Amino acid sequence: MAVQEARGGTGAEGDHEGGCACGDCPHGAREGHRRAVAAFLRRRDEFAAGQGLPAAVAHSASASRQWVSEELTQRAEAVAERGRAEGEVWLARLWLRTLYGVWGAVVVLLLAEALTAIGAGWTAARTAGLLAALVVAGALTAACRFHRERGGALAPVIGEDQRMSTSRTVAAGWVLFLGYAVLLLAVRLAAASGHAERDALISGLGLARGAGVVTVLAVVCGIAVLVRRVVSVRILAQRLQKVPAHRPRVADLLTDDSGRGAFADIQYVAISAVALAFAAVRLARRPDQLPDLPWGLAVVVLISAATYLAGKYAEGGRPAILSVVRARDIGDLDGPIRTGDDIEIRGTGFVPPGAQAAEWLSRTVVRIGAVDVHVPLVPVTGGFRNPTDGVLTVPVPADVEPGAVEVQVVTAAGVPTNRYTVQVTE
Repeated sequence: MAVQEARGGTGAEGDHEGGCACGDCPHGAREGHRRAVAAFLRRRDEFAAGQGLPAAVAHSASASRQWVSEELTQRAEAVAERGRAEGEVWLARLWLRTLYGVWGAVVVLLLAEALTAIGAGWTAARTAGLLAALVVAGALTAACRFHRERGGALAPVIGEDQRMSTSRTVAAGWVLFLGYAVLLLAVRLAAASGHAERDALISGLGLARGAGVVTVLAVVCGIAVLVRRVVSVRILAQRLQKVPAHRPRVADLLTDDSGRGAFADIQYVAISAVALAFAAVRLARRPDQLPDLPWGLAVVVLISAATYLAGKYAEGGRPAILSVVRARDIGDLDGPIRTGDDIEIRGTGFVPPGAQAAEWLSRTVVRIGAVDVHVPLVPVTGGFRNPTDGVLTVPVPADVEPGAVEVQVVTAAGVPTNRYTVQVTE
C-alpha cells in the first residue's frame, strides 16, 4: 500500500527524471524509498492522533489497536522492500565512486609530488612513488570491476550485516599502505644501477627498521579476523543480536548498530588514522626503507586495538524478562491476569540495536504458553509506544489455558528470552 501511495502522481515517466519513483534507475529507487517513508510516517502520525480509523473498529480499543498494528505492519513491509531495492542499486553504483576516489588519490599524489619538486627537482624516488601508486590503483580498479555488484573495492570491508566493518577497514588501510611501500622499494630496486644502492634498498626492508609497522600490521589483521570470529560465535550463542542494514554507510565505522557513536570504534579509527599519517610522512621523507614507526606510537596503536577488541567482547547480551504484570488502564479495578487482558512484560533487550524501524518492531513475538502473539504496534507522534526495548504490552489470547503459563519473548533478531511463569485465571 505504501508503494502504491508512493507512486501516486508520478505518471509514466519513462525518462526517469523529476519525480521518478520506479526501481529501474538509481534516482527512481532513491525517490521511491523516500516517498514510501514519507507516506508511512504521515500515516503513522495520523493513527497516533486517532485519525483514519474505520467506523467498524473505532468503537473497540482492542480492535482498533489490532487494525492499526496490521495496517502499519503492511506499510512497513512495503517501505522495507523499497529500502532494500534502493540499497541494492546504491551498492551496485558504489564501485564507480570508489573508482573515482582511487584515481583521484593518484592525481593528488601527482600534484603533491609536482609541487614539492619545485626547487628540489624531480627525483627517481618521485617516479617510483608515482609508478607504485599506478600499480596499486590498477589493482583496485580490477577489484572494483570484479566486485561491482557488491561495492567495488569496498566489498571486503562490508560485513555480512551490510555495514562497513571498522576492524576490516583499519586492516585494509594498513595493508594498502604497506603494499604501496613495498612496491615503491621494488620499483626503486628495479631501477637501481649500482650495487651500493641496491644493497641499501634491500637493507631498508630489514625487520630491524620496519619492526614497528610490521607488528602493527600483524595485530590489526589479526584483530579483523578475530572480531569476525567473536561476532559469529556470540550470534550463534545468542549473546549478540544482529539485524542487517539496508546499505553500508561511512558512519558505520564510528557507530554501533543503532547509529550511536561508539567509543571503542572511534578511538580505534582515530588512532589508526594518525599512525598511518605519521607512517606516510616517514615514507615520504625516507623512501629507501620501510617507514620506521616508533615503538611508542606502535604500542599506542596496539593498546587502541586491544580496547576495540574488548569493546566487541563487552557489547550485546541476551534479552531478559524481569517481570510480567497485568496492564491496567486508569479507572480499571485491580485483579488477576485473565484471558483477554493486556499484560505488560518488563525487561531489557527486547529491541535489538538497529531494529527501531517498524519493519523490525513488527517481528517481535511473545510466546504465551503454546500461543505466539505478535506484539502490536502502538504509534505515537514521532515513534512507537509499543514495543520498546524495556516494555512490551500484549493481550492474552483466549486460546491460552488457565493456570501456570510460561511467557517468553522472541526478538526481531530471533533471540528468545528466559521463560517467566505467570498465573492466568478464568
